[in-house]
Amino acid sequence: MYKVDLPVDQSIEKAVERRRSAATARKARIFNTRLRVMGLDLDALNQQVQEKNHKENMERQRHKAFDKLREYHDDILLQQDIDERERRAALHTDLAQYWTSQQRVEDSDDADLKCGLKGAFRITIPEGELGPASMQIFQGEGIREEQTRREQMKQTERDLRAQKEDNAIRHMGNKHKEMLVSRELVHQDLRGVEQAAQEEERKKAARIAYDNYNQALAAERAEKLKQQHRREERENLAEMWHTLTSDMMTECAETAKREVGGGKPPQFLTDRWKGMSPEQLSAIRGEREEQCRERQRQQDTKRIQDAAWDLQLLKLSSEAEEKETRAAELRRQRRIQMDQYNMQLAREQQAYQEYLNKKLYTNKPTKDYFYQFNTSSR
Repeated sequence: MYKVDLPVDQSIEKAVERRRSAATARKARIFNTRLRVMGLDLDALNQQVQEKNHKENMERQRHKAFDKLREYHDDILLQQDIDERERRAALHTDLAQYWTSQQRVEDSDDADLKCGLKGAFRITIPEGELGPASMQIFQGEGIREEQTRREQMKQTERDLRAQKEDNAIRHMGNKHKEMLVSRELVHQDLRGVEQAAQEEERKKAARIAYDNYNQALAAERAEKLKQQHRREERENLAEMWHTLTSDMMTECAETAKREVGGGKPPQFLTDRWKGMSPEQLSAIRGEREEQCRERQRQQDTKRIQDAAWDLQLLKLSSEAEEKETRAAELRRQRRIQMDQYNMQLAREQQAYQEYLNKKLYTNKPTKDYFYQFNTSSR
């Protein structure tokens, strides 16, 4: 039966090695005078500069692409505008050519009236056989046409003259109305200025009256303050004189005692007590010195006890350190023995594996041996 080669827990050794590597890298970074820069990370700054340059290049390329696309769209719009103008010009030319060739005045039904029978359609039917519907000019038509046109022109001139006069009269009326409105506005402004002046005078008179009233009130208040100040001074002087001549300032000790009788000691009034006597003060000082000496003795005793405890703790810690050292040495010896035993097992395992591979299993199976399996669905 072989023992299993359990792996050794190397987490502590790995952690120690990791900390040592970090400390070594930090020393190399700090004590290198050529690369040391306090508060700066050159690699990070260079990376940021490269990222910023890359971002600016991308922005510049995107702007160039947008500019090219905008120019392309502008060229397309200009070309469309030019094509539209050319199409309209060609359409206008074709339309004018159509009017010239297909819609001439000479080809109309009344060409004989407009063009003096030039290019008009000639009627081959005799005039005696034509009816009333074929007549174009009636008898009496066109008489006094020139005079009628002149009369119409004169009437038009009279109408235009009358319209001009009406417009002039209306314009004068509007000007007169505007002048009246302006005059009324001026009168209103004058009345407003007069009212404002009167209101300002009233306000000025009211301010003067208020100022006089406030001055009278201020004078009366100042007089009252002076009287109050004189009264307070008299009262303060009287209080000071009473205080200076009182038992409190003269320090009369007899006023603080009050006899109660019955063989009891006298009582002291707290509001009149002036302090302790020299005998009482000396007794209190003696008691205080005795308390200080007792306190010093207690502190010395405590200091001796603390020193004894510290010595005991030092002995205990020394013994614990020795036990820990012996336990660590024992664990190290056990680990060495376990390593040696594992190495021996590894050598035996390797020898046995070589025996199996080189001496026992020397006839290796061929492909035909494996092809005989899984040849059917069962």
